Parts: sequence; C-alpha cells; structure tokens
Amino acid sequence: MEIAGYLASLIIGVSLGLIGGGGSILTVPVLVYLFGVDPVTATAYSLFIVGATSLVGTMPKYKNGEVNLKTALIFGIPSIIAVYATRAFLVPAIPNPVFTIGSFVMTKALMMMLLFAVLMLFASISMIRDKNGKQEDETPQQQKFNYPLIIVEGAIVGTLTGLVGAGGGFLIIPALVLLSKLPMKQAIGTSLLIIAAKSLIGFTGDLGKSTMDWPLLLTVTALAIAGIFVGNSLSKKVSPSSLKKGFGWFVLVMGIYIIVKELFFQSAIGGH
Repeated sequence: MEIAGYLASLIIGVSLGLIGGGGSILTVPVLVYLFGVDPVTATAYSLFIVGATSLVGTMPKYKNGEVNLKTALIFGIPSIIAVYATRAFLVPAIPNPVFTIGSFVMTKALMMMLLFAVLMLFASISMIRDKNGKQEDETPQQQKFNYPLIIVEGAIVGTLTGLVGAGGGFLIIPALVLLSKLPMKQAIGTSLLIIAAKSLIGFTGDLGKSTMDWPLLLTVTALAIAGIFVGNSLSKKVSPSSLKKGFGWFVLVMGIYIIVKELFFQSAIGGH
C-alpha cells in the first residue's frame, strides 16, 4: 500500500503541473487509504503537500509570463484569510461526534471525508464538461475585475480548502477565466500561486495542535514536487482539454468510491 501511495504522490504533482489543479483532490484519499493517516490530520498534511508543490510549480510558469500577480492578490487575499480562520477556529470547533441518528454516528472524520467526496463529485462534473478547455485563444483580453464576485468566491474556496485540505484549483481556474478574463494558461499559472499561498498559510493554523509525521509529510511532498516538473513538461505536449476530461472521470469514480466506502463500510474501519 505504501508503494501505491508513493506512486500516487507522483501523480498528485503531475496533475498540478498539467492542469493547475486536480492533484490536490487526490491527496487526502491517498493519505487516508494508502498511508493510514487520520482524515482530520490528512486535511492538514494535504495543505502542506499541495502548498509546497504548487509553490515550486509556480516558478517556471512565472518565468513564462503565465502568472498574473494582480489577479492572484485580489482573489488570494480573501481566500488566505478564510482558509487560516477555518483551520485555526472552525475545524477545532466542530464537535465529535457531529450527530447520532439511531445506530448511525456521524463522526468528525466521517463528515470531513463525505464533504470531501461531494466536493470531488462537483469537481469531476466541472472537469468532464470542461467548457473552458475549448478556449484556445491565449490572447490576453482587457481585464475587467468583478471585485465583489471575486472576493466572495475567494472566501468560499478558502473555507472549503480549510475544511477538506484541497487546493481548489478546479474552482479557481473557471473563476479566473470567467471573472478575470484570463487566458487558460495564465489562469493555470495564477491558480498555482493562489493555491500555494493559501494552502501553506492555512497549514500554519494546524501547527502545534497535533504531532506531525514529518518524514512521511516530506517524502510525499518531495515526490509530488518531482511530479509537478513532469507535469509542466508534459503540459507542452498534451491537450489540456482531453487531459482534464480524463482526469474528471477518474475523480468522479474516486468520489463515488469514498462515499460508498465511508457510508457502507465504516464499521470495517471503525468509523475512523
């Protein structure tokens, strides 16, 4: 299982390099199912892994002029505030168990995995439909910032990131294309910078709250970083549209698997 986990860690980075998102949606399931990490702790680990990998992946894209700093700031600031507040205050405040109905116990860990799986389903549908993937025109348009919408979406993505440990690239990229009029490649590069900042700052909200398995954390991060270099080089050869669609189907299957496993086999894993 550990070998499968290390291979999956590479795939996390490859996906982030190729499509600027998606890889983070795999990080929590990889940590929980392949490395046996507790789901709540896994969401914290995921923030570090995704944040560090995205930061490294941003550098070559910045050199290629594929990062729009002004957009990153406008979207990133409310997102960063929301993710830090969620990790520092909201997650510790969630009761455990959350509620009980008859013999069914909704534990904090189960709730976070189910929330994560639902997010995966929405993400997969958005990637399979891939309306933005057809946008091949990479000519920068006149930017018109819809400030209220960008700030609200930034805060929502930040809160979701804090709760489930996903970077939210699949939510950020469409928002940057539609609300900030960025070309697709620039949206991917800018998304990586936003993911890096909010994930790493969000992770600091967990420091000191539990013992971190740093050897595991740094090993998975190193493999994901290796993967992002592979993804960056492949992005020049692979059609982003077909890749995003294929990845979307994979995420859909994973989301359904997590819901089935958590709801119908929770007794086998002791409800975490």
